Amino acid sequence: MGKIVELNQLVKSYGDVIAVNNVSFSLDKEKIYGLLGRNGAGKTTIMHMITAQLFATSGELKVFGEAPYENNRVLSQVCFIKESQKYPDVYRIIDVLNISASFFPNWDQDYALSLAEDFRLPLKRRMKKLSRGMLSSVGIIVGLASRAPLTIFDEPYLGLDAVARSLFYDRLIEDYSLHPRTVILSTHLIDEVSRILEHVLVIDNGTLIIDEEAEALRGRAFTLAGPKAAVESFTAGKEVIHREPFGNLVTATVMGRWDARERKQAEALGLELAPVSLQQLIIYLTNGKTHRKAVEV
Repeated sequence: MGKIVELNQLVKSYGDVIAVNNVSFSLDKEKIYGLLGRNGAGKTTIMHMITAQLFATSGELKVFGEAPYENNRVLSQVCFIKESQKYPDVYRIIDVLNISASFFPNWDQDYALSLAEDFRLPLKRRMKKLSRGMLSSVGIIVGLASRAPLTIFDEPYLGLDAVARSLFYDRLIEDYSLHPRTVILSTHLIDEVSRILEHVLVIDNGTLIIDEEAEALRGRAFTLAGPKAAVESFTAGKEVIHREPFGNLVTATVMGRWDARERKQAEALGLELAPVSLQQLIIYLTNGKTHRKAVEV
């Protein structure tokens, strides 16, 4: 099999508003992707098109090598857990788990029940009686136990505390290692998921600005701090994506990799160098002040 998902110059517009603007990328088999960006950037619109819940205005979209629209061969291999996942009020948790077996060919009921125990869910409680966190836990369980070849989580853990979120990450990694599939995580909690992401896609104002392996991206920027004149000297000719003054001192974040030579140069100027977290890097790149074309390696 070739690519799991292929987008080629995909556009989605609503009248004069362009939600997704000529986005092109592809997803490989058995890899964990982060689809990141600010609210309203176009991430959910892209996921809705991949899962055939929206039609593209123009461009080409293939999922498992085919157009996904009204295509059961494709859609039976996809599990999409949305931020606002809805369930019939009369359903109990156990009903959701039981009926999921008819939607997902790879469904593992024993695993689903084990996860429900891990998340301390009352199986016979009706969905309309669940807290926001419990609803999120049900969605996580469906996503993991589906073992769908393409599994998409769109902000799946609203209302979950840190312990429950950590449990989700641990179970995802454990099951992914045993049953590899392509996973898309769309989240604002970038630092929390950064350790499990293998590839990062960043959407900003409907445009793809980053398409890069996570490990390479982690070393793509650094922050330096010191006297204004020294910072300006060091950053001359470099791509500065964030600058913040503190009286006579300046902190600047620079795109690029810092090596031993640059470290010595910074030390000679009395500057302090530090790495930039993935979350902070993406904040700087999507704050409206930095304009970059998509980076791909």
